[in-house]
Amino acid sequence: MLKEIKDIRNEIQSGMIVKVHQKVKETNTKGEEKERIQIYEGIVIAVKHGKEAGATMTVRKISDGVGVEKIYPIYSPVIDKIELVRQMKVTKSRPYYLRTYKKKLKEVKQEEIKEDTKEVKKEKIVAKKEETKAEAAK
Repeated sequence: MLKEIKDIRNEIQSGMIVKVHQKVKETNTKGEEKERIQIYEGIVIAVKHGKEAGATMTVRKISDGVGVEKIYPIYSPVIDKIELVRQMKVTKSRPYYLRTYKKKLKEVKQEEIKEDTKEVKKEKIVAKKEETKAEAAK
């Protein structure tokens, strides 16, 4: 089953591991401009200015043993999309302690999966009831 990739600009929270798809323009030696998409994957450690036009998020990742942080404007046209990978459990709204934290974070279980399985179970129960009614009618 393939997950539907969705842009989560309005739902960003601290502790999310996200992939940020950024449009990058490059010029070659002939002077031609080419546009490509660069993906940056890391954990969100701060979301500032809420849902206003100038809202930003700070994304941190470890690259070759060195911590790298980038600040992205959330609603900029340079950002193609923001994709959720996982949701981790953090104790603060701006977990700057992750800069020195060495332990692994716990993953938050998604509630959508639980709801889907409940619906499937309900559908199976309804189907069984209909089968028993059909057999009783014979």
